[in-house]
Amino acid sequence: MSEPLLVLENIGKRYRLTRRAAATTISDAAQEGLANIKHRWSTRGMSDSDREFWALRNVSFELQRGDVLGVIGPNGAGKSTLLKVLARITEPSEGYAFIQGRVGSLLEVGTGFHPELSGRDNVYLNGALLGMRRREIASRFDEIVEFSGIGRFIDVPVKRYSSGMHVRLAFAVAAHLEPEILLIDEVLAVGDQAFQKRCLGRMSEIAHGGRTILYVSHNLASVAALCTQACLLEQGTVVQHGSVESALSRYYETFGKRERTSLSSRTDRQGDGRIRFTHVDVASSDGTVKVGDSVEVRLHYEAETEFSNVMVGVGINGILGDPLALCSTRITGQDLERVPRRGVFVCAIPHLPLVPDRYSLNVYVQINGVTADWVQDAHSLDVAESDIFGSGELPPKTHARFVLEHSWSVANEELVGTDVSVA
Repeated sequence: MSEPLLVLENIGKRYRLTRRAAATTISDAAQEGLANIKHRWSTRGMSDSDREFWALRNVSFELQRGDVLGVIGPNGAGKSTLLKVLARITEPSEGYAFIQGRVGSLLEVGTGFHPELSGRDNVYLNGALLGMRRREIASRFDEIVEFSGIGRFIDVPVKRYSSGMHVRLAFAVAAHLEPEILLIDEVLAVGDQAFQKRCLGRMSEIAHGGRTILYVSHNLASVAALCTQACLLEQGTVVQHGSVESALSRYYETFGKRERTSLSSRTDRQGDGRIRFTHVDVASSDGTVKVGDSVEVRLHYEAETEFSNVMVGVGINGILGDPLALCSTRITGQDLERVPRRGVFVCAIPHLPLVPDRYSLNVYVQINGVTADWVQDAHSLDVAESDIFGSGELPPKTHARFVLEHSWSVANEELVGTDVSVA
Protein backbone atom coordinates (compact mmCIF):
# COMPACT_ATOMS: atom_id res chain seq x y z
CA MET A 1 0.00 0.00 0.00
CA SER A 2 1.27 3.49 -0.84
CA GLU A 3 2.20 6.01 1.83
CA PRO A 4 -0.91 7.84 3.15
CA LEU A 5 -1.37 11.52 2.29
CA LEU A 6 -3.00 12.32 5.61
CA VAL A 7 -2.41 10.80 9.05
CA LEU A 8 -4.12 11.99 12.25
CA GLU A 9 -2.87 10.63 15.56
CA ASN A 10 -4.87 11.37 18.73
CA ILE A 11 -5.79 14.90 17.66
CA GLY A 12 -7.39 16.96 20.41
CA LYS A 13 -8.50 20.60 20.55
CA ARG A 14 -9.20 22.27 23.91
CA TYR A 15 -10.81 25.65 24.48
CA ARG A 16 -11.03 27.58 27.72
CA LEU A 17 -14.52 28.75 28.56
CA THR A 18 -14.64 32.55 28.90
CA ARG A 19 -17.62 34.72 29.46
CA ARG A 20 -17.41 37.35 26.72
CA ALA A 21 -15.17 39.45 24.53
CA ALA A 22 -13.18 42.37 25.94
CA ALA A 23 -15.11 45.55 26.70
CA THR A 24 -14.83 48.48 24.29
CA THR A 25 -16.45 51.29 26.33
CA ILE A 26 -16.16 52.55 29.93
CA SER A 27 -19.74 51.46 30.62
CA ASP A 28 -19.08 47.99 29.20
CA ALA A 29 -15.85 47.77 31.24
CA ALA A 30 -17.71 48.59 34.45
CA GLN A 31 -20.42 46.02 33.73
CA GLU A 32 -17.75 43.48 32.78
CA GLY A 33 -15.94 44.07 36.08
CA LEU A 34 -19.08 43.43 38.12
CA ALA A 35 -19.92 40.38 36.02
CA ASN A 36 -16.42 38.98 36.50
CA ILE A 37 -16.68 39.36 40.28
CA LYS A 38 -20.00 37.49 40.26
CA HIS A 39 -18.57 34.88 37.90
CA ARG A 40 -15.50 34.26 40.07
CA TRP A 41 -17.71 33.95 43.13
CA SER A 42 -20.12 31.53 41.44
CA THR A 43 -17.27 29.38 40.06
CA ARG A 44 -15.16 29.28 43.21
CA GLY A 45 -13.94 25.77 43.84
CA MET A 46 -14.20 24.78 40.18
CA SER A 47 -11.18 22.95 38.80
CA ASP A 48 -9.44 23.95 35.57
CA SER A 49 -11.12 21.01 33.85
CA ASP A 50 -14.53 22.51 34.65
CA ARG A 51 -13.53 25.62 32.70
CA GLU A 52 -12.33 23.66 29.66
CA PHE A 53 -14.16 22.40 26.61
CA TRP A 54 -12.76 19.74 24.31
CA ALA A 55 -14.02 20.31 20.76
CA LEU A 56 -11.98 17.29 19.58
CA ARG A 57 -10.53 14.37 21.53
CA ASN A 58 -8.48 11.36 20.43
CA VAL A 59 -9.28 11.69 16.72
CA SER A 60 -7.18 9.28 14.67
CA PHE A 61 -7.41 8.05 11.06
CA GLU A 62 -5.46 8.08 7.83
CA LEU A 63 -6.37 8.65 4.20
CA GLN A 64 -4.77 7.42 0.99
CA ARG A 65 -4.57 9.22 -2.33
CA GLY A 66 -8.02 9.31 -3.95
CA ASP A 67 -10.00 8.70 -0.74
CA VAL A 68 -13.15 10.79 -0.27
CA LEU A 69 -14.09 10.99 3.40
CA GLY A 70 -17.50 12.28 4.46
CA VAL A 71 -17.46 13.77 7.97
CA ILE A 72 -20.93 13.70 9.52
CA GLY A 73 -22.45 14.33 12.91
CA PRO A 74 -24.81 16.66 14.79
CA ASN A 75 -24.17 20.35 15.43
CA GLY A 76 -21.31 20.84 17.88
CA ALA A 77 -19.74 17.45 17.12
CA GLY A 78 -16.40 19.03 16.11
CA LYS A 79 -16.62 18.66 12.32
CA SER A 80 -15.65 22.23 11.44
CA THR A 81 -12.97 22.31 14.14
CA LEU A 82 -11.38 19.22 12.59
CA LEU A 83 -11.13 20.90 9.19
CA LYS A 84 -9.68 24.07 10.77
CA VAL A 85 -6.96 22.00 12.40
CA LEU A 86 -6.14 20.30 9.09
CA ALA A 87 -6.17 23.67 7.27
CA ARG A 88 -3.68 24.99 9.87
CA ILE A 89 -6.09 27.72 10.92
CA THR A 90 -5.91 26.51 14.51
CA GLU A 91 -3.28 24.42 16.29
CA PRO A 92 -4.26 21.13 17.97
CA SER A 93 -3.93 21.02 21.74
CA GLU A 94 -2.64 17.47 21.59
CA GLY A 95 -1.70 14.87 19.01
CA TYR A 96 -0.37 15.56 15.54
CA ALA A 97 -1.39 15.55 11.87
CA PHE A 98 0.96 14.47 9.08
CA ILE A 99 -0.08 16.07 5.77
CA GLN A 100 1.71 15.38 2.51
CA GLY A 101 1.06 17.82 -0.33
CA ARG A 102 -0.81 21.07 -0.89
CA VAL A 103 -4.06 21.63 0.99
CA GLY A 104 -6.97 23.61 -0.47
CA SER A 105 -9.87 24.51 1.78
CA LEU A 106 -13.39 25.89 1.54
CA LEU A 107 -14.48 26.56 5.08
CA GLU A 108 -16.53 29.48 6.44
CA VAL A 109 -17.80 32.04 3.95
CA GLY A 110 -15.00 34.52 3.23
CA THR A 111 -12.22 32.42 4.79
CA GLY A 112 -8.98 32.90 2.85
CA PHE A 113 -10.13 36.06 1.07
CA HIS A 114 -8.84 39.57 1.73
CA PRO A 115 -11.97 41.77 1.73
CA GLU A 116 -10.21 44.83 0.27
CA LEU A 117 -8.75 42.95 -2.70
CA SER A 118 -10.63 42.17 -5.89
CA GLY A 119 -11.73 38.69 -6.83
CA ARG A 120 -8.90 38.55 -9.36
CA ASP A 121 -6.27 39.49 -6.77
CA ASN A 122 -7.66 36.95 -4.31
CA VAL A 123 -7.38 34.17 -6.89
CA TYR A 124 -3.66 34.93 -7.28
CA LEU A 125 -3.24 35.35 -3.52
CA ASN A 126 -4.76 31.92 -2.82
CA GLY A 127 -2.61 30.34 -5.49
CA ALA A 128 0.51 31.91 -4.00
CA LEU A 129 -0.43 30.59 -0.54
CA LEU A 130 -0.59 27.11 -2.10
CA GLY A 131 2.96 27.60 -3.38
CA MET A 132 1.99 28.00 -7.04
CA ARG A 133 3.86 30.16 -9.52
CA ARG A 134 2.04 33.08 -11.10
CA ARG A 135 2.05 31.51 -14.56
CA GLU A 136 0.49 28.32 -13.12
CA ILE A 137 -2.36 30.36 -11.64
CA ALA A 138 -2.76 32.37 -14.86
CA SER A 139 -3.13 29.16 -16.89
CA ARG A 140 -6.19 28.22 -14.80
CA PHE A 141 -7.62 31.69 -14.21
CA ASP A 142 -10.16 31.71 -17.05
CA GLU A 143 -11.46 28.29 -16.02
CA ILE A 144 -11.86 29.48 -12.41
CA VAL A 145 -13.81 32.58 -13.44
CA GLU A 146 -16.03 30.61 -15.84
CA PHE A 147 -16.88 28.00 -13.21
CA SER A 148 -17.68 30.64 -10.57
CA GLY A 149 -20.03 32.51 -12.92
CA ILE A 150 -19.07 35.93 -11.52
CA GLY A 151 -16.97 37.19 -14.43
CA ARG A 152 -18.62 40.62 -14.40
CA PHE A 153 -17.54 41.15 -10.80
CA ILE A 154 -14.07 39.61 -10.82
CA ASP A 155 -12.37 43.04 -10.44
CA VAL A 156 -14.74 44.20 -7.66
CA PRO A 157 -13.46 44.04 -4.03
CA VAL A 158 -14.80 40.85 -2.46
CA LYS A 159 -16.22 42.83 0.48
CA ARG A 160 -18.95 43.81 -1.99
CA TYR A 161 -19.78 40.17 -2.78
CA SER A 162 -22.86 38.39 -1.50
CA SER A 163 -22.37 35.17 0.48
CA GLY A 164 -23.33 33.20 -2.62
CA MET A 165 -20.69 34.97 -4.72
CA HIS A 166 -18.10 34.32 -2.00
CA VAL A 167 -18.86 30.60 -2.07
CA ARG A 168 -18.85 30.41 -5.88
CA LEU A 169 -15.43 31.99 -6.20
CA ALA A 170 -13.98 30.21 -3.17
CA PHE A 171 -15.02 26.78 -4.45
CA ALA A 172 -13.79 27.54 -7.96
CA VAL A 173 -10.39 28.58 -6.55
CA ALA A 174 -10.11 25.59 -4.20
CA ALA A 175 -11.19 23.07 -6.84
CA HIS A 176 -9.20 24.35 -9.83
CA LEU A 177 -5.82 25.10 -8.26
CA GLU A 178 -5.31 21.34 -7.93
CA PRO A 179 -4.35 20.78 -4.30
CA GLU A 180 -3.49 17.22 -3.29
CA ILE A 181 -5.96 17.45 -0.37
CA LEU A 182 -9.25 19.38 -0.53
CA LEU A 183 -11.16 20.32 2.65
CA ILE A 184 -14.79 21.35 2.16
CA ASP A 185 -17.15 22.46 4.91
CA GLU A 186 -20.92 22.63 4.51
CA VAL A 187 -20.81 26.20 3.19
CA LEU A 188 -21.96 24.78 -0.16
CA ALA A 189 -25.44 25.05 1.32
CA VAL A 190 -25.20 28.81 0.62
CA GLY A 191 -25.14 28.29 -3.14
CA ASP A 192 -28.16 27.59 -5.33
CA GLN A 193 -29.10 24.02 -6.22
CA ALA A 194 -27.67 24.14 -9.74
CA PHE A 195 -24.31 25.36 -8.43
CA GLN A 196 -24.29 22.71 -5.69
CA LYS A 197 -24.78 20.05 -8.39
CA ARG A 198 -21.84 21.45 -10.37
CA CYS A 199 -19.70 21.48 -7.23
CA LEU A 200 -20.47 17.83 -6.45
CA GLY A 201 -19.66 16.93 -10.04
CA ARG A 202 -16.35 18.77 -9.83
CA MET A 203 -15.54 17.08 -6.51
CA SER A 204 -16.17 13.70 -8.14
CA GLU A 205 -13.77 14.63 -10.97
CA ILE A 206 -11.13 15.67 -8.44
CA ALA A 207 -11.46 12.39 -6.54
CA HIS A 208 -11.24 10.31 -9.72
CA GLY A 209 -8.11 12.30 -10.54
CA GLY A 210 -6.40 10.77 -7.50
CA ARG A 211 -6.80 13.63 -5.04
CA THR A 212 -8.05 13.31 -1.48
CA ILE A 213 -11.18 15.08 -0.18
CA LEU A 214 -12.61 15.64 3.30
CA TYR A 215 -16.23 16.70 2.96
CA VAL A 216 -18.29 17.94 5.93
CA SER A 217 -22.04 17.97 5.33
CA HIS A 218 -25.43 17.48 6.96
CA ASN A 219 -26.75 16.41 3.55
CA LEU A 220 -26.35 12.67 3.93
CA ALA A 221 -27.61 12.06 0.40
CA SER A 222 -24.61 13.90 -1.06
CA VAL A 223 -22.28 12.05 1.33
CA ALA A 224 -23.70 8.72 0.17
CA ALA A 225 -23.37 9.71 -3.50
CA LEU A 226 -19.86 11.19 -3.36
CA CYS A 227 -17.83 9.60 -0.57
CA THR A 228 -15.90 6.34 -0.47
CA GLN A 229 -15.87 6.25 3.34
CA ALA A 230 -17.39 8.21 6.23
CA CYS A 231 -16.53 9.30 9.75
CA LEU A 232 -19.20 10.00 12.38
CA LEU A 233 -18.24 12.49 15.09
CA GLU A 234 -20.08 12.89 18.37
CA GLN A 235 -19.00 15.34 21.07
CA GLY A 236 -15.57 15.64 19.50
CA THR A 237 -14.77 11.93 19.26
CA VAL A 238 -14.93 9.41 16.40
CA VAL A 239 -17.71 6.91 17.08
CA GLN A 240 -17.70 5.29 13.64
CA HIS A 241 -15.18 5.29 10.78
CA GLY A 242 -15.48 2.98 7.83
CA SER A 243 -17.88 2.42 4.99
CA VAL A 244 -20.48 5.08 4.23
CA GLU A 245 -23.22 2.52 4.90
CA SER A 246 -21.95 1.69 8.41
CA ALA A 247 -21.51 5.35 9.35
CA LEU A 248 -24.99 6.28 8.12
CA SER A 249 -26.49 3.32 9.97
CA ARG A 250 -24.83 4.48 13.19
CA TYR A 251 -26.02 8.03 12.52
CA TYR A 252 -29.64 6.83 12.19
CA GLU A 253 -29.31 5.03 15.52
CA THR A 254 -28.07 8.27 17.07
CA PHE A 255 -30.89 10.21 15.40
CA GLY A 256 -33.40 7.82 16.95
CA LYS A 257 -31.94 8.50 20.41
CA ARG A 258 -32.14 12.24 19.78
CA GLU A 259 -35.80 11.87 18.84
CA ARG A 260 -36.46 10.30 22.23
CA THR A 261 -34.74 13.22 23.98
CA SER A 262 -37.10 16.11 24.73
CA LEU A 263 -36.38 19.15 22.60
CA SER A 264 -36.01 21.38 25.65
CA SER A 265 -33.18 19.11 26.89
CA ARG A 266 -31.28 19.00 23.61
CA THR A 267 -27.82 20.61 23.81
CA ASP A 268 -26.83 20.15 20.15
CA ARG A 269 -28.29 23.49 19.11
CA GLN A 270 -26.98 26.89 18.04
CA GLY A 271 -28.00 30.45 18.93
CA ASP A 272 -27.82 32.86 21.84
CA GLY A 273 -30.80 31.28 23.63
CA ARG A 274 -32.97 34.38 23.96
CA ILE A 275 -35.73 32.25 22.45
CA ARG A 276 -35.60 28.45 22.80
CA PHE A 277 -37.81 25.84 21.20
CA THR A 278 -39.25 23.42 23.77
CA HIS A 279 -41.46 21.15 21.65
CA VAL A 280 -42.50 20.58 18.03
CA ASP A 281 -45.61 18.80 16.79
CA VAL A 282 -47.47 18.52 13.50
CA ALA A 283 -51.27 18.54 13.75
CA SER A 284 -53.88 17.37 11.23
CA SER A 285 -57.64 17.02 11.39
CA ASP A 286 -57.69 13.36 12.45
CA GLY A 287 -54.30 13.09 14.17
CA THR A 288 -52.59 11.22 11.31
CA VAL A 289 -50.68 13.25 8.74
CA LYS A 290 -51.51 12.02 5.24
CA VAL A 291 -50.63 13.10 1.72
CA GLY A 292 -52.64 16.21 0.79
CA ASP A 293 -53.77 16.98 4.36
CA SER A 294 -54.01 20.49 5.69
CA VAL A 295 -51.57 20.57 8.59
CA GLU A 296 -50.15 22.91 11.19
CA VAL A 297 -46.51 22.77 12.25
CA ARG A 298 -46.44 24.04 15.82
CA LEU A 299 -43.18 25.29 17.33
CA HIS A 300 -43.55 25.73 21.09
CA TYR A 301 -41.03 28.10 22.65
CA GLU A 302 -39.95 30.06 25.71
CA ALA A 303 -38.28 33.51 25.60
CA GLU A 304 -36.32 35.66 28.04
CA THR A 305 -38.74 38.54 27.48
CA GLU A 306 -41.09 39.88 24.82
CA PHE A 307 -39.35 40.45 21.50
CA SER A 308 -40.09 42.21 18.24
CA ASN A 309 -38.68 41.78 14.71
CA VAL A 310 -38.65 37.99 14.99
CA MET A 311 -38.18 35.69 12.01
CA VAL A 312 -38.98 31.99 12.35
CA GLY A 313 -38.74 29.07 9.95
CA VAL A 314 -38.95 25.33 9.54
CA GLY A 315 -37.04 23.26 6.99
CA ILE A 316 -38.30 19.90 5.76
CA ASN A 317 -35.59 17.40 4.89
CA GLY A 318 -35.53 13.86 3.59
CA ILE A 319 -34.23 11.17 5.93
CA LEU A 320 -30.78 11.51 4.32
CA GLY A 321 -30.72 15.23 5.09
CA ASP A 322 -31.54 16.38 1.56
CA PRO A 323 -33.45 19.69 1.78
CA LEU A 324 -36.94 19.50 0.29
CA ALA A 325 -38.85 22.59 1.43
CA LEU A 326 -38.50 25.71 3.56
CA CYS A 327 -41.31 27.62 5.24
CA SER A 328 -40.36 30.91 6.89
CA THR A 329 -41.86 34.25 7.83
CA ARG A 330 -39.18 35.92 5.70
CA ILE A 331 -40.46 34.19 2.56
CA THR A 332 -44.06 35.16 3.28
CA GLY A 333 -43.12 38.66 4.45
CA GLN A 334 -44.62 38.07 7.88
CA ASP A 335 -41.80 38.93 10.29
CA LEU A 336 -43.40 38.97 13.73
CA GLU A 337 -43.57 42.37 15.40
CA ARG A 338 -44.50 41.14 18.88
CA VAL A 339 -43.65 37.76 20.37
CA PRO A 340 -44.76 36.98 23.96
CA ARG A 341 -42.43 35.28 26.47
CA ARG A 342 -44.11 31.90 26.01
CA GLY A 343 -46.14 30.73 23.06
CA VAL A 344 -46.39 28.72 19.85
CA PHE A 345 -45.29 29.64 16.34
CA VAL A 346 -47.83 28.08 13.99
CA CYS A 347 -47.07 27.39 10.32
CA ALA A 348 -50.20 26.42 8.34
CA ILE A 349 -49.68 24.29 5.21
CA PRO A 350 -52.99 24.00 3.28
CA HIS A 351 -52.19 20.82 1.28
CA LEU A 352 -49.10 18.85 2.28
CA PRO A 353 -47.62 17.60 -1.02
CA LEU A 354 -45.07 15.10 0.36
CA VAL A 355 -45.22 11.44 -0.71
CA PRO A 356 -45.58 8.81 2.05
CA ASP A 357 -42.23 8.59 3.89
CA ARG A 358 -40.42 9.78 6.99
CA TYR A 359 -39.07 13.34 7.05
CA SER A 360 -37.01 15.46 9.43
CA LEU A 361 -37.77 19.02 10.54
CA ASN A 362 -35.12 21.66 11.28
CA VAL A 363 -36.33 24.73 13.19
CA TYR A 364 -34.76 28.12 13.68
CA VAL A 365 -35.64 31.58 15.00
CA GLN A 366 -33.86 34.93 14.66
CA ILE A 367 -34.25 38.24 16.48
CA ASN A 368 -33.18 41.28 14.44
CA GLY A 369 -31.21 38.96 12.17
CA VAL A 370 -29.32 37.21 15.00
CA THR A 371 -29.95 33.49 15.52
CA ALA A 372 -31.60 32.79 18.87
CA ASP A 373 -32.15 29.04 18.39
CA TRP A 374 -31.45 26.57 15.61
CA VAL A 375 -32.05 22.85 16.07
CA GLN A 376 -31.54 20.25 13.37
CA ASP A 377 -33.63 17.07 13.37
CA ALA A 378 -35.93 18.69 15.92
CA HIS A 379 -38.87 16.49 14.95
CA SER A 380 -39.57 13.55 12.65
CA LEU A 381 -42.64 13.64 10.45
CA ASP A 382 -44.28 10.45 9.15
CA VAL A 383 -46.57 11.01 6.17
CA ALA A 384 -49.12 8.28 5.49
CA GLU A 385 -50.80 7.30 2.22
CA SER A 386 -54.06 8.89 1.12
CA ASP A 387 -56.15 8.41 -2.01
CA ILE A 388 -56.27 12.14 -2.76
CA PHE A 389 -57.31 11.65 -6.39
CA GLY A 390 -59.81 8.84 -5.72
CA SER A 391 -57.87 6.69 -8.20
CA GLY A 392 -56.21 4.35 -5.75
CA GLU A 393 -52.82 5.45 -7.13
CA LEU A 394 -49.89 7.47 -5.81
CA PRO A 395 -46.47 7.97 -7.38
CA PRO A 396 -43.82 5.69 -5.83
CA LYS A 397 -41.26 7.58 -3.77
CA THR A 398 -38.55 6.29 -6.10
CA HIS A 399 -40.14 8.41 -8.86
CA ALA A 400 -41.20 11.55 -6.99
CA ARG A 401 -40.92 13.37 -3.68
CA PHE A 402 -44.06 15.48 -4.09
CA VAL A 403 -47.67 14.90 -5.11
CA LEU A 404 -49.08 17.91 -6.94
CA GLU A 405 -52.80 18.44 -7.34
CA HIS A 406 -53.49 18.26 -11.07
CA SER A 407 -55.89 17.06 -13.75
CA TRP A 408 -55.65 16.08 -17.41
CA SER A 409 -57.66 16.64 -20.57
CA VAL A 410 -57.20 16.32 -24.32
CA ALA A 411 -58.27 18.59 -27.17
CA ASN A 412 -57.62 19.16 -30.86
CA GLU A 413 -54.50 21.25 -31.32
CA GLU A 414 -56.30 24.02 -33.20
CA LEU A 415 -58.78 24.37 -30.35
CA VAL A 416 -56.10 25.04 -27.77
CA GLY A 417 -55.63 28.79 -27.42
CA THR A 418 -53.09 30.87 -25.54
CA ASP A 419 -55.34 31.50 -22.53
CA VAL A 420 -54.84 29.27 -19.52
CA SER A 421 -57.77 28.48 -17.28
CA VAL A 422 -57.22 26.50 -14.10
CA ALA A 423 -60.33 25.55 -12.20
